[in-house]
Amino acid sequence: MILPAAPDQAGLAGLADLADLAAPVLARLHMPVRGLEYSKSFCHKYFAMKIAVLLSGGVDSSVALHQVKNQGFTDITAYYLKIWLEDDVSFLGECPWEEDLSYARAVCRQAGVELRVLPLQLEYYDKVVSYALAELKKGRTPSPDIFCNQRIKFGAFFDAVDEEYDLVVTGHYADVRKGDDGLHHLYQAPDPVKDQSYFLSHLSQEQVSKLWFPLGSMQKTQVREHAESLDLPNKARKDSQGICFLGKIKYPDFVRHYLGEKDGAIVRRENGEQLGTHKGFWFHTIGQRTGLGLGNGPWYVVDKDSEQNIVYVSHKSDIENAFSRSFICTELTWIAGRPPRWLNDSLTRPGDHRSLKLKLRHGPKMSECRVRLAGREELEQAGLGAGDLEDPQPRLLVEMADGDKGLAPGQFAVFYLDDECIGSGKIERAMHQNMHQNAGAVANA
Repeated sequence: MILPAAPDQAGLAGLADLADLAAPVLARLHMPVRGLEYSKSFCHKYFAMKIAVLLSGGVDSSVALHQVKNQGFTDITAYYLKIWLEDDVSFLGECPWEEDLSYARAVCRQAGVELRVLPLQLEYYDKVVSYALAELKKGRTPSPDIFCNQRIKFGAFFDAVDEEYDLVVTGHYADVRKGDDGLHHLYQAPDPVKDQSYFLSHLSQEQVSKLWFPLGSMQKTQVREHAESLDLPNKARKDSQGICFLGKIKYPDFVRHYLGEKDGAIVRRENGEQLGTHKGFWFHTIGQRTGLGLGNGPWYVVDKDSEQNIVYVSHKSDIENAFSRSFICTELTWIAGRPPRWLNDSLTRPGDHRSLKLKLRHGPKMSECRVRLAGREELEQAGLGAGDLEDPQPRLLVEMADGDKGLAPGQFAVFYLDDECIGSGKIERAMHQNMHQNAGAVANA
């Protein structure tokens, strides 16, 4: 939500429209608006709020910074989070963060805002990069950008700064609103292509309550227009693509550097025929079509065997058989800080479920689904081991209206009630798949 520009501060007292100016921000701070007497002391308190702005060097966060200044706030500090180790990228001959930091400094000079560089390389490696590598080794599909937001931008950053800020601002395309229940709710941006609620879906209520996304109601075209009108140093800079910490580094180069290469077989799942070879199952993800080097396609990756280093594929003509329509979801996080009440009811009333919308990856595509707590029968059907069955953490059974050929263990499923993002979880196991059914034939070939 964008606030209107602040009037001259000398004339703030007595302005009837100050509520419209202050309400969206005050709602995030639990401060009452109705019936408030707008005095000079209140105006001073409002505009004296301490605000931290996270700058990436891109256009979005730069416009967000100016939106904050446009509201009349003066106690603003910008931060650039340095999350990559120079030694780890020296083999590629370039540092992906140097250009970003240069733009961030130029934007802050123009805006007259202090920029502080906060080194979080070790925290990022321990909490995000290590997680991504561990998931790849297990044959899963990691979601590092989701953990970057949860563990670094709104985790390690909060822990590292000595000062207490009233609000933390970023250039994310999403919106946070305080509801009548006293909780802060996360909503999609109106631009479905740019909406980033998927990447914010694993945040806690405590984290969400501190956030302000000034671009939440804007279209990307509007942001570009603002950048032009402000003559920002990075106004012509292209949007970043891919994983946040890689910059210009190609994902396969990153994986190869840490996990190396190991020849393995590409096998047709339907009959066990070996069709080709690959350089390591960790380079491939379920649903992948390109980069397989196979003729007579198209071919899709439908499964992986991490123990035998086998990548299973199916031809387009057989791909319907590889679609998964239901899965088990674990490591659940709810934006409200607690599970929805109806979710607990779904276990006590067999067959009870809730219809929601679902995103399996960043982008505009939404799917219809039904969810309920998974019982022991569903967990056994999914092939979970005895140790997993005794794990007390709740798991969801998610049933989709349509199948998805790219449903991969490790990736995140994000749940929506209308346009509100209510939480997310990690896909643990897809249902109704004949896992590794031809592994023995290949191993013994």
